[in-house]
Order: sequence, then structure tokens, then C-alpha cells
Amino acid sequence: MDGDKILTDLIMEKTMRVLNSVQQPFFLNYAPYAVHTPIQPIHSLLPKYENKPPWNGQDNAEYATMVENLDRNIGLLITTLKKRNLFKNTLIIFTSDNGGLFGITRQHPLRAGKGSYYEGGIREPFFFVWKDRIEPTTKSDIPISNLDVFPTILACIGINEEGFHLDGTNLRPILEQSTLELNRPLYWRFPIYLQAYNVHDNENRDSLFRTRPSSVIRYGKWKLHYYFENNDVELYNLEEDIGEKNNLTLSEVSKTKELLTYLQKWWKKTNAPIPKDLNAEYEE
Repeated sequence: MDGDKILTDLIMEKTMRVLNSVQQPFFLNYAPYAVHTPIQPIHSLLPKYENKPPWNGQDNAEYATMVENLDRNIGLLITTLKKRNLFKNTLIIFTSDNGGLFGITRQHPLRAGKGSYYEGGIREPFFFVWKDRIEPTTKSDIPISNLDVFPTILACIGINEEGFHLDGTNLRPILEQSTLELNRPLYWRFPIYLQAYNVHDNENRDSLFRTRPSSVIRYGKWKLHYYFENNDVELYNLEEDIGEKNNLTLSEVSKTKELLTYLQKWWKKTNAPIPKDLNAEYEE
């Protein structure tokens, strides 16, 4: 906070100051922190949520006030763009880097939350707004990644990405619906231990850690988790099991082998260090 100002509000004030002074094409990375811990409620909004019944795992009134305040600030940003006649020619991309912190908010029917490689930790909505270029209210179930943002921006401002070595993919054909598919694997890697937020209330593999050293691949409807500690593998069909409850490694042996081979090739291609050595100082 800045004096009595809420950080989310202060960042938007400074953002609007920039937008009100810009005289040329611009790039703005707006990162409001909210909603994030520590949970600092907007006290004027608390009465609105304190007496509301829980819904779909959402029961934290203080968290809800932070969500509403963020929504209000984004409304101010859109209003400023429109007042300055910038909205029509501005591409807006809105997303997050992880799911909500399980225990404060829940991502049901997705499993677990922030810090986990289950869908509740890594599946995020992406919103793209570009007036007269992207049809309003259209939806796509094509899996994409934050890595796709940079090549997409390059394409939208007319920069040819040939010659660049980019990890992501230009999404403009998908946004403008000139193509309806994107056939590629997506990878995640987190070779460390991340302590559980609440050992008595979680949906992780075990109660001690949100995740253990692991890699994940998503290819179409299939998703495979690989854990370095004991070579455990989990395979899920996300079309039929979005909650990742039914491990199919024993019934889908060929698919498990296929995705594991992709994952191993990716480790080699990226020269990813593979954790192998046990901690000699660890005591059970």
C-alpha cells in the first residue's frame, strides 16, 4: 500500500496516467498483483459478501472483495482506452501465471491449485480483445501457453518472426478463426519440492507437497505427469476426466509410452538437468 492506497488501485492510477499521455504506439504490461496473498480485503465491499452462501467451493469473503476490486480497475482501464480513442486499435491480452491458491479459493472441477501440475494449478483462462479483428464472445478449447504471447504480438504489429528462435506459436490465425486447430505438445517442468499450503486440506499427490520434482506433457486430450523421485507416472484423458482422478497408465500402456518418449526427447533437446542424486543429509 501507498499510505492509505490499495496497491491494486495505485498501479491502475499510474497505468491510466501513462495511457492519458501516450502519443504513439505503445506496449503496456499491466500486472496488478491482485489477487494474491496476503489477503487484504476491500472493507467497503465486505458486507456484500460476508452473508453470501458458499458456491462451488468459493467461501472467502475477503478474497471476493479483492476480485471485485480488480474487476473495477480493469473497467477503468477499458474506459480510459475508449475515451482516448485507443480501444479500437489495441490488442488486449488478459491471463494469469497459475491457478488460485487452494484453500483460499478452489478451482473445481479442476484438481488442486497454485504450485501443482494438476489442472487447478496450470489451467488458466486467456482473454483476447481486439475490436473488429476478434469476433466477440467466440471461444476456443485449443490449449495455448504464455509462451505464445510474444510471437502473437509480433504478428499483430506486423513483425515477421522468421529468423527469431521463439518457443511459442503465433495465435493470430486462431484468434481470427482462419484456423481451428493447433497440433503440438505443451511441456512443463518443476524439478523441486514445493511445500503444501495446508496439509489437512489439499488435493495433491500427498499432503506434504503441492508438487515434487516433476515434468508434465499435454498433447491433445492426453496429459502425462512424470515424477523424478521414484519414476512414478500418471496419465489422464482430460476430455473424460478433467478432475484428473483416474490414472490410466495401466490401461493405456502405448499412450503412456508415447508421451513419455516425447517428454524424454524434450529433456534432451532443452538440455534439462535431471535430478538424480538423493540428499545425503535427509532424515525421515
